[in-house]
Amino acid sequence: MAGLLLAASLPPWPVSTGAWPLGLLGAALLFASLDGRAGRQRLGVGMAAGLGLYLPGLWWMRDFSLPGYLVATLLQAAILAAGIALVPATDDRRWRRVVAFPAALVLAEAVRGSWPFGGMPISGIDLGQVGGPLAPAARVGGRLLLVALLGVGGVALAGLVRRRWLTAGVGGAVVVALACLGVVAPDGSVDEQLRVAAVQGGGPRGLRAVGRDPAPVFQRHVDATAGVRLPVDLVLWPEDVVDIEREVATAPEGAILSALADSLDATLVAGVVQDEDGGRFRNSAVPWGPDGTMYPRYDKVHRVPFGEYVPARSFFDRIADLSAVPRDATAGRGPAVLHTPAGTLGVVISYEVFFPDRAREAVRSGGRVVLVPTNAASYRDTQIPSQEVAAARLRGLETGRWVIQAAPTGYSAVIDQRGEVRAQGGLGGPEVLHSTVDLRTGDTLYVRTGSAPWVAAAAVLLLATMRKPEWLRSRFVDQTPRPG
Repeated sequence: MAGLLLAASLPPWPVSTGAWPLGLLGAALLFASLDGRAGRQRLGVGMAAGLGLYLPGLWWMRDFSLPGYLVATLLQAAILAAGIALVPATDDRRWRRVVAFPAALVLAEAVRGSWPFGGMPISGIDLGQVGGPLAPAARVGGRLLLVALLGVGGVALAGLVRRRWLTAGVGGAVVVALACLGVVAPDGSVDEQLRVAAVQGGGPRGLRAVGRDPAPVFQRHVDATAGVRLPVDLVLWPEDVVDIEREVATAPEGAILSALADSLDATLVAGVVQDEDGGRFRNSAVPWGPDGTMYPRYDKVHRVPFGEYVPARSFFDRIADLSAVPRDATAGRGPAVLHTPAGTLGVVISYEVFFPDRAREAVRSGGRVVLVPTNAASYRDTQIPSQEVAAARLRGLETGRWVIQAAPTGYSAVIDQRGEVRAQGGLGGPEVLHSTVDLRTGDTLYVRTGSAPWVAAAAVLLLATMRKPEWLRSRFVDQTPRPG
């Protein structure tokens, strides 16, 4: 039940942003379920909660591989279970569990975000808090601080129900203080403004509906671009709507994009996938200036495992059908920015939006706005498109930058530096989102410090709550018998 409540707080289950309390209820129930549990029992509680969370949370994966969905669910649940198993059992020092529970959640989520294969923070419990009052704290400590506050809030709520007033009061005060700190924390300042248009070409959705012929996808976006209202400074196309076998600068599609940028008198950024030697490909965001000149591109760094490349391909080829991923993407290098006539633009491509370090690097490299060209057309339901918008909202909060997201079949969105959605498209149909966005300078606390301090603090707190082994205690405790 705790896991199901946590899952119910995540997109797309909420009809509105009012489902964030379900995450707190889930955390409270999970904490309360640890009462009186021995080590193996705590492991079982954590595994049950993980299955309740990730069976629905990773439901989108079933369309791509049912065995992969089941293995991934078990692995993600096991990571949560391992963290919960480290929470001490009830003893005469109740503070141990009170401190260890949120720390364990943070470490489990940190592991999910980095391991295996670079991590998979999709369906992270932080995404359920984007629409709630805890969200501004991301400006201070990123997604992991939201996870910590969710854990502390769950402890406080459980203490309130059990009339443990000190636990409830201290926990509630910590949550309120850090949430308020997020509200007043610096998020940079406005430098100038940019008129933008995010183009969504529309088309069929779902793994079986998406065709192999890239020409209609490209043409739909050319047609949709005719709806861009002038004047405009920046036009953003989605990821992988230009799919070609040769260098884009010499391809017919490149000439068309150059002419479009020239006719719009605007910088045009398009998602380009092009073949490379050795049976590989590049997934890039490529800009053209208002005069049609092509500028240096950004190549996607954080590739999708088993989607854009297969780790240990020779091994998995023996046990699975890899025909859906016949070639690997080349990992990009360099800063996550585009230097264009419209300014220095941060860019994270699709899956990278779930990783806060990518957007943080974009801002640290001079990005004054963050672009998210993405392609969620192969997902038949709203789960991944909704979570991408939620992740983009968190990236806006963490970096103090506006975020512009363009997807071929939705959701496209424009999000401000406070994580508020200023414009959002629908699913399936063609449309163009117009907005005037702020180009911003300055850093948030999270951009300055990153996630490492919060991971370190969680590890220290968790270690501090563990019982010392008997052999270690005996070295520091006087064992000499005393008279009487």
